[in-house]
Amino acid sequence: MSPNEIDQFLDTLAIGRRSRYTYVGIVRPFQIFVLEQRPVDDEPLSTETLRAWLKREVARSPLSAVIRRTCLIARYLDWRTGAGADHGNPMAELRRQYGLALSPIIRALLEDDYSAALERLRPLPDFGSFLGEQMREHVVRMQSLGYRYETRARQLRRFDRFLQCHPDLAGQPLSALLEAWRDSNPGARHQLCVQQCGRSLSQALHRLDAATTVLSIDIGLQRKVLRQERRPYLYTEDDIQRLFDAARSFTSKRAPLRPITVCTMLALAYCAGLRLGEIAALTLADVHLDDGTIEIRDTKFFKSRRLPLAPSVIGLLSQYLEARAATSAPTAPEAGLFWSPLRRHRYSYSMISKLLVSVIRHAGLKPDPGRRGPRIHDLRHAFVAHRMLQWYRDGVDVQSRLPHLATYLGHKDISSTLVYLHVTLDLLLQAGERFRQYGVEALNAPGEQL
Repeated sequence: MSPNEIDQFLDTLAIGRRSRYTYVGIVRPFQIFVLEQRPVDDEPLSTETLRAWLKREVARSPLSAVIRRTCLIARYLDWRTGAGADHGNPMAELRRQYGLALSPIIRALLEDDYSAALERLRPLPDFGSFLGEQMREHVVRMQSLGYRYETRARQLRRFDRFLQCHPDLAGQPLSALLEAWRDSNPGARHQLCVQQCGRSLSQALHRLDAATTVLSIDIGLQRKVLRQERRPYLYTEDDIQRLFDAARSFTSKRAPLRPITVCTMLALAYCAGLRLGEIAALTLADVHLDDGTIEIRDTKFFKSRRLPLAPSVIGLLSQYLEARAATSAPTAPEAGLFWSPLRRHRYSYSMISKLLVSVIRHAGLKPDPGRRGPRIHDLRHAFVAHRMLQWYRDGVDVQSRLPHLATYLGHKDISSTLVYLHVTLDLLLQAGERFRQYGVEALNAPGEQL
C-alpha cells in the first residue's frame, strides 16, 4: 500500500476537491493501521485485522459513521483487487459468502462470537427445503409452457425459506405447512399469498399423486386485497410541470448529471408511459435518434415494441446522450442508457425508483415518510388520461384509437388498457361536449317530422 495508490483510486471517482480530502482522511489512516498490524511484510489483509480496525473506529465514532467509512474502504479494496494488487480482500470474500449488504456484515464482525453472527447472515439455498425440489420442478414446468411465472416463483421461494427456517415441520401434510406459514403474518395480502402458493403446489402434487386435493382460493379474500390496493394518483398537468421543475433543480455536487438524467427518466415515464423496469433495461442500442424512436425489448408478456417519441422527448434524449458521453461512459451498444458516473455503473431498477421518488417528494407532491402519496407507476396512468383528454380536445375518434394505445403501452389487449382509464372532471367535460355536438347534429339532421 502506498499514498500514490490512494490518489489513483480517487481518480476513478467522480468527486469534488472537498470530498477527495475527506476520502483521503479515511483511507490513509486505514492503510497506516493495517501496516502497523502486520507481523510480516506483504502479509494479506486478514479478517482479524479488519475486525481490530472496526473495533477501534466504533470506539471513536457512531456505528453509522463507521459503516459509511467501511463502505469506502470496501470500494478501495475492490479497486486494488481489480488493479492486480494481491494483498487480500476479506470484505469481498465476506460479501460472497454472506450476502452483498455490508451493514449486517459489519455489525456481525463487531460481535464477540462473530463467526456465529456471520453464519446467521448466510443466504439460504434456493429451494433448499424438503419441498424445494417439487417447487423447483413446478416453476420450471410452468416456464417451459411459456409463462414467465416470476411472481409466483418469488412467492414459492418465500414459502421455501419459511420451511428451511422451520425444519420441525418436515413430514407434515401440505395443509398444516400452509397453516403454519399463514399464522406467521396476519396481513390479508400474506393470507392471499399463502392460498395462491397452496393452490399452485397442490396442483403440482396432484399431477404426481391424484389423491392430493387441489386447494382453492377464497374469492372474498381476493376482493378484500383488491379493495386495499391504493387507488392511482391522477397527476394533473400542473403536477407534471412541478415534477419537471423539481427534476431540473434536483442538483448534486457529486452527480452533476443528475438533473438531465432525472428529467430524461421522467420524460420516458410520462411522455411514453414506460414502466420502471423498461426504463432500467434500456441500452444505447435501443435509442434511435435518427427516426425518433426507442426499442423496448422482451418486456411484460414477452412483448417487444418500437415506440415513436415526441420531438421534445427526442431532444431531451439527445441532450442527455451528449452529457453522458462527456463522462467517458461506455459506448458499447449493449451498455446501459442511464449511467452513473459516480458509481461507474448503469442505474439499477431500485436506484431509478429512489431517484424518481425523491423528485416527487422534492416537488411537494409526496410526504417524506412512508409509502403514502403518488407513486412512479401513476405517471403511466397520467400518460393514458392526458392522452385521452388530448384526443377529445383534437376531435379524434377515441374508440378507434384504443387498440393503438394498447399496443403503445405493451398490453396484450384493450382490457388491460381499460384499467388505466380514469374518469376525471376534464375528461367528463370533453366527453359531454362531444355528446352535445353529436346530439345537436342529430336534431338538426333533415328528415320526416314525427
